[in-house]
Amino acid sequence: MLTKQENDLLHQVGLGTPMGDLLRRYWHPVAAVRELEEHPVKPVRLMGEDLVLYRDKSGTYGLLERHCPHRRADLSYGWVEGQGLRCHYHGWKFDETGQCLAQPFEEMSRPEARFKDKVRAKAYQVQAKAGLLWAYLGDAPAPELWDWDRYYDRGYKQVVFSDVPCNWLQCQENSIDPVHFEWLHSNWGLRLAGADDEPPTHLKIGFEEFEFGFRYLRVLADSDEQSELWTVGRVCLWPNALYTGHFEWRVPVDDEHTLSVGWFIDPVPDSAPFEQETIPYWRSPITDAETGRWLTTHLMNQDFVAWVGQGAVSDRWNEHLGESDRGVISVRKRFMDDLKIVADGGDPKGLIRDESRNHQVPLPRVGRGGGFAPGPQSAYPHPFPYLSGQPGYIKDEIQSLWTEYSSPQAKE
Repeated sequence: MLTKQENDLLHQVGLGTPMGDLLRRYWHPVAAVRELEEHPVKPVRLMGEDLVLYRDKSGTYGLLERHCPHRRADLSYGWVEGQGLRCHYHGWKFDETGQCLAQPFEEMSRPEARFKDKVRAKAYQVQAKAGLLWAYLGDAPAPELWDWDRYYDRGYKQVVFSDVPCNWLQCQENSIDPVHFEWLHSNWGLRLAGADDEPPTHLKIGFEEFEFGFRYLRVLADSDEQSELWTVGRVCLWPNALYTGHFEWRVPVDDEHTLSVGWFIDPVPDSAPFEQETIPYWRSPITDAETGRWLTTHLMNQDFVAWVGQGAVSDRWNEHLGESDRGVISVRKRFMDDLKIVADGGDPKGLIRDESRNHQVPLPRVGRGGGFAPGPQSAYPHPFPYLSGQPGYIKDEIQSLWTEYSSPQAKE
């Protein structure tokens, strides 16, 4: 278990905290590309900082402090104009670097003062990739934004956001906990569905560190060491994601709130060319509107229940860790080691600095050789299993694609 002081060290992400400084060395997904195409100005909160994200008329993205440097008005109520964001209060305008471009009254009354040249808003870098907008809040130079190979696979992609009222670290520790599948998703999931079947138990688990995180490996009662669950495993992706063929990022909003960002890909039959013009996004509810209780119908919703059940911040000094927690212990130790590395001026784990290395970077993936996710192809298109509330139009799009690409004409 951790002491209270160690727990604070690992979970606090505010500006100037050790873990906050470490996490600012990484890129974090904060919105969907399509979201800013529909609504070009969006307030965001990331690692305790209130910010405003925008897309200007040229297609450039900016991420500024939320409060205008003039009189601290809320810039999320401003509007994009040309290559910048204009404040609704007095018309001051800023570009993506934070430079003030215009101060209408000041420029009219005292143009010789060039006051706008002396004013700058705090600004951070933004990049678009895989249908997501990524923010970098750290010092220059920024590392490469990971270009994972999975982004390029053929399939129907979607992005899902959920607001989870607890600290990011207890969300991420779920990413290195194989035994929870047996109980949270299998045993509990069956009970929730009114069944009392006995799912296969875990016989053996293992953990291996690699450049971009940890792999967790497992042997179940209905498998053996030849199974890909043991030879390949699943990935606890550094510093705050799970990768199992889809991605789940646990983005720190502040010390007591997390933005869950899921990136999913569904198979499309046949091999005819298929490209999405844009990747759709939606927000998943986590509570039942009638009862106020946490939703438990989908896999990630079940995870959320376990995370928030630990409290806004888990009191890890009261834990009693066992053999199944070896992965959690390893991840905490690695974060502690990274904090020392960063304090000494080095790079933490998982960064890519060499642009030539950052092209379709492979990650371990079960079922990599096949075009379909595990399970019989006849099961597709299956109901979305991960999060509640998938919009009807996305279900219709997937069904339409299966109908179109399964037709004889698609095979010609």
